[in-house]
Amino acid sequence: MGSLLLRWLLNALALLAVAYLYPGVRVESFFAAAMAALALGLANALIRPILVLLTLPVTIITLGLFLFVINAALFWLVAQVIQGFAVQGFLAALVGSILYSLITLAVSWLVTGAKK
Repeated sequence: MGSLLLRWLLNALALLAVAYLYPGVRVESFFAAAMAALALGLANALIRPILVLLTLPVTIITLGLFLFVINAALFWLVAQVIQGFAVQGFLAALVGSILYSLITLAVSWLVTGAKK
């Protein structure tokens, strides 16, 4: 339970970092970042597998590049639902989702690498 809470807080900080690094993504407060990180986690756990399955032929044809579109769509969807978290269009959602993925990957790697 503690590692889940830590991961959630680190993802919220990663979302704040994305907003700091890229002007197309705006986060008004840490609370908004925490709620958006929670919503992104739920969307990735519940909605993403369905979208991946439904778009499997397109994903195969594009050699997996369509997964970037799915990630951007979920990032944009969460921005539409959570107040205090805004994305300025699909290109901003694409860049924001890529930055968010890279930052969370790096932070996760640093945290799990520090335990070993």
